[in-house]
Parts: sequence; C-alpha cells; structure tokens
Amino acid sequence: MVPMDIGVFGLNAKAAAGPGETASLARKAVELGYTSWWVGEHVVLPTPRTPSTPMDPLDPILDPLVHLAFVAAVTDRLELGTGIVILPQRNPVVLAKQAASLDVLSGGRLHLGVGAGYLEPEMTAIGVPMADRGRRTDEYIDAMTALWTQERPGFHGKYVSFDHVDAHPRPVGGPRVLVGGHSPAAFRRAVARGHGWIGNGTSPADLRGHLAGLAKAAEEVERPARLGKLEITFMPVDPVEIPDGHADEYRDLGVDRLLVYPLPLEDPADIAALLERQGERLRGR
Repeated sequence: MVPMDIGVFGLNAKAAAGPGETASLARKAVELGYTSWWVGEHVVLPTPRTPSTPMDPLDPILDPLVHLAFVAAVTDRLELGTGIVILPQRNPVVLAKQAASLDVLSGGRLHLGVGAGYLEPEMTAIGVPMADRGRRTDEYIDAMTALWTQERPGFHGKYVSFDHVDAHPRPVGGPRVLVGGHSPAAFRRAVARGHGWIGNGTSPADLRGHLAGLAKAAEEVERPARLGKLEITFMPVDPVEIPDGHADEYRDLGVDRLLVYPLPLEDPADIAALLERQGERLRGR
C-alpha cells in the first residue's frame, strides 16, 4: 500500500491562534502521529466581509512564518508548511532570508507553499497590482531559488534585480517550494517551478480535475530535473472529517500528503478531539 502522510492545516487562526493553544495542539498532533503542520496567510481582510472573503475581518490570523517559528520551537519533528504565502505581497529577497532562517532553526523542516493570491482589497492595501500578480509570483520564485542555490547569486527581472550579493546561512533541507492554486497558470507554475502542488476541494472528484489540469500543464511546460517528481498535497474542506472511503481514494489517486482542516470548530478542545478521531481513522491507511 502506497504511504500517505497526514498533516494538519489552518491552526494559526481563530480559536487556535493563542500561544497556549498552539503549543498544546502542535504537541497533540505529534502524539497522534500527524507528520506536518500547515498554515495560511492573510495580512488584511476586507471589511465589511465580501462574498469572496474566506474569513471574517475580525477573525485573528497570525503571520505564517512567525507562527511556524513558534511551532518549530515546541516540536522537534513536525514538518512545517505554508499553504500558502501570498507571494506577490512579499519582498522576495527578504522572504528568502526568512524562509532560510526558519529552515535552519527547524532543522530543515520547512515547506514553502506559495500562491498568487486573489483578494483585490488585500493586494491594494499592500500596494501590489492585481494585474501582474502571476508574473510577479513566477519571478519571485526564481529570485528566491537563485539566493538559495547559486554559488554567486544573481538575478535580473522586471520586478526584482540583484547581483554581487549573497545570503547565508543557506537552507538546510529546503525549503521545498509548493505552488498553490487551481488555475491553468498555477498548474503550469507548479510543474515548471515547484517541488510540489498544494490545493483543496470537497471530494476526490475535485482532485481528479486538478490532477487533469496538472497533467495538461506537464505537456505545455518543461519540468527541471532538479525538482524531481511533483509532490501532491491536498486538503479536503468539506466535510470536516474525511470519510474513510474518500481517504482511500485520495491515496489511490497519488496524494503524497492529505491535510485535515478542523477550523470550522470553535473550541480548541473540540479541535483536539477531532484530530484524535481523524488520526485514528487515517493512521493505518
């Protein structure tokens, strides 16, 4: 039976965002056999809430890298992932340093999931034009990769340019870059620039559609050999507890990592109980 890692997503927000809750739930995840801990990002949210907004503007959500640094300090083997950092909203040179620093301090546990974003009010508040967010995302990945991997880093693009500089320490084991999104451009970006793809949906049927999009992208763009096999990370968002049959289908479809998303629950104790129930059901699959 092909192994499938099980992770937890989203616990840098809402009722789980406090330091005590974070430490307790992270340690509980390790105890229950979860292998990774993933968090999302929104710097600001539209107020009043709009139909496309995933959270209420009053809901707390911590910066993903700050949160993951805390989780790295209270655990010693959980892999740490962003799912995702909204890359066009970040300075790629600064983010490359932050990601490398977290990778070093965590002992090489970081997976850097990135995406182009979609909330216009958030991008406007940060000063990033929506129209070029895809091109920025591609260029920023390339610039960060240059800083992490080149002997004498140099990069010259439309949005970022540097030469005769270097940045140490270099990452220890990564960070491995995962590309998020469900558009044809995101699929092409994952194939051409990502160690993996990260996405979500409500069923195995949704995942089949995404995998078809990735297969089409693989016919359109070249995948560098250094990236290896495209890793698939998927998060079912409804229902909260993944049905047994669905878990088997996800594994059979080639999912490398399945993420449990407990945040519709509002009490940390209920979140811990769900992780225990779900972990018991998924651990042997």
